[in-house]
Amino acid sequence: MIPTEEKATQGLFEKKLISDTQFKQVKAYRSLEIFSLNAELKLFLYLSVLSFTTGIGILIYQNIDTIGHIAILSLLLVVTVICYYFSFKNSTGFQKGETNFENPIFDYLILAAILLTCIFIGYLQFQYTAFGTHYGLATLIPTVIGLFCAYYFDNKSILSIAITGLAAYVGLSVSPQSLLNNDFYETNTLSYSAIALGIILVLWSIYSNQIALKKHFTVVYLTFGLHLISISCINNLFKPYWFVFFLFLAAALYYFYTSSYKVKSVSLFVFTIVYAYIGVNIILFKAIALLNIDEFLISFFFFVPFYFIISIILFIRLIKKFNKDSTDDSIR
Repeated sequence: MIPTEEKATQGLFEKKLISDTQFKQVKAYRSLEIFSLNAELKLFLYLSVLSFTTGIGILIYQNIDTIGHIAILSLLLVVTVICYYFSFKNSTGFQKGETNFENPIFDYLILAAILLTCIFIGYLQFQYTAFGTHYGLATLIPTVIGLFCAYYFDNKSILSIAITGLAAYVGLSVSPQSLLNNDFYETNTLSYSAIALGIILVLWSIYSNQIALKKHFTVVYLTFGLHLISISCINNLFKPYWFVFFLFLAAALYYFYTSSYKVKSVSLFVFTIVYAYIGVNIILFKAIALLNIDEFLISFFFFVPFYFIISIILFIRLIKKFNKDSTDDSIR
């Protein structure tokens, strides 16, 4: 067994939660080194859905003049309706708790349906301006459909798409290119909208936990909330009123830090630490600039390599501590 699993099993045995026979059986099973291909197969299914929807997009782009708009829209509609039909037919229905299809392939079928819906509505608006000048409706409608399907079919991937659509409707383009080139960094309104949306997502996750509504969606909401709030606050650290956003960022990151332990999400924990590190370094450089001590700058740049090495070591230790604490909590 690998050290973490061995330690966890040993802890269960010492707490007398499993018998000696069970402990030996677990060790024997682990020694066989059998591993599951479930994650790999799901990855291939996910890639298949992405390849299929991408292929549809390329087909439309390359043959738009020869196939015809009506034919393309009809094909998209037929395929989308088929995907929805089989998804609803094989669904167990809406439940407040976690639920799954009997066959996991339908999780990817409904994901394909949502992606095709986005393509269909976007193409309809682009070619025929079906919603007139109300361009936001072309984003809002797939978002509403996505939120409904995410909760009805219990699908985190669709929920992520729906939240991204909601952010786009607000005016935010959440992509690496937009973060570098978009007006997000130049428009205070978008920055405030991002913070407001992040707070709403966090508040909804808290409310959902209180009423036991899809509690396992909490990680998705917190992840989006963390990125929206942190990026916006870091952006405003370069404004004249930076101190207010620094205090807000510190409070928000403390909340996400404690929440990462509650939901046992290492990705949430890692991003929280990264944003905190970026924020602290920005404030550190601002403090050095305000002090304007040239002699100190020479000493500071001398210690920069050591500073980054120590930062990496502390980061690794924090990750190890998080994994250890999460494992201990699971045993308890």
